[in-house]
Amino acid sequence: MSQPLLKLGLQQRVLAGYRVPFFELLGGRFEGGFGMFTGDARPEEMIETKREPKNCQLIHAHNLHFFEGKYYLCWQMGIVQWLQIWNPDVLILEANPRYLSQGNAIRWMHQQDKPVVGWGLGAPSGGGILAPFVRFWRRRFISRFDAVITYSHSGAASYRDAGIPSHRIFVACNAATAKPKQAPAPRPENYLENKPTVLFVGRLQARKRVDSLIRACAALPLELQPRLWLVGDGPEMEGLKNLANAVYPSAEFLGVKFGEELTPIFNQADLFVLPGTGGLALQEAMSYGLPVMAAEADGTQADLVRAGNGWRLPPGDEGMLIQMLGNALSDIKRLRRMGQESYRIVSEEVNLEKMVEVFSLAIQFAWEARKML
Repeated sequence: MSQPLLKLGLQQRVLAGYRVPFFELLGGRFEGGFGMFTGDARPEEMIETKREPKNCQLIHAHNLHFFEGKYYLCWQMGIVQWLQIWNPDVLILEANPRYLSQGNAIRWMHQQDKPVVGWGLGAPSGGGILAPFVRFWRRRFISRFDAVITYSHSGAASYRDAGIPSHRIFVACNAATAKPKQAPAPRPENYLENKPTVLFVGRLQARKRVDSLIRACAALPLELQPRLWLVGDGPEMEGLKNLANAVYPSAEFLGVKFGEELTPIFNQADLFVLPGTGGLALQEAMSYGLPVMAAEADGTQADLVRAGNGWRLPPGDEGMLIQMLGNALSDIKRLRRMGQESYRIVSEEVNLEKMVEVFSLAIQFAWEARKML
């Protein structure tokens, strides 16, 4: 679908480098113009932000960060001034009420009788003594969007629970890579030198729980203990190396790899494992025909990791990680079948092209719905 007459505006708290291919594909749908408003992350977040979309009018926001953790708030200075200058026909905003300047942006767009599409994980109900207030605040915020886009079907369910009609909710499964252009490399019927290879790719941060993966490999029966390849860098590197030296010296730290550097690594692995949160590398691993194992975190994993192509881990359960790893590595034929299903999923259902298609549908819906008011 092409919308050449519409001019698109899109806000991001931070423009992460891994999102650039998606934004370039999305912006290419809008010959009327594509503009972004985005600011800087906090230094401790270590988000790679050097890349920029080639087909985008990018304006730098000044982010004011307040508090930490679950109390974090952000204000992006100048968002209304940017809207006045760029004057988009449709605006996509991160649907996060913690970003306090979003309300001003929605108000300005609606005053011009123009639609706003929210993009978020969902609307968690939360708990604690302030839960009723938080739920009211979140529902009131979400109700102001003309349409909402979420990463997962569980996110869509939470938006419905928050009172958003189903026809205004669009599911764009989270993707980091395009549809594979060729079939995955063939894998042998036996492990290389009778030893499986387990792969992790990502930032070496505490929330990734790579320490649990190292200990889990060490706890497996000797005949199932794999080569453990850890790709990435981060603040936990030194501690993880010390842990590996103590309990699993065969773990290999391969450093940071990007693009084609990763191809031979993915092609030689037998199982991809993400024991903690995050994980856009999950979809990339699947595009190489790898079965996957991932911790359940924000709900997006359920649309990628299914019974036919992998295992979903209870978060923080190291005992279950050991059990699932042993089960997975004990049957190479099953791993190969699961890898084929992983490839099918990213070829047909979850890729950048599909994600852009859903965004385009949501934008068109919001535009037409607003004009009918």
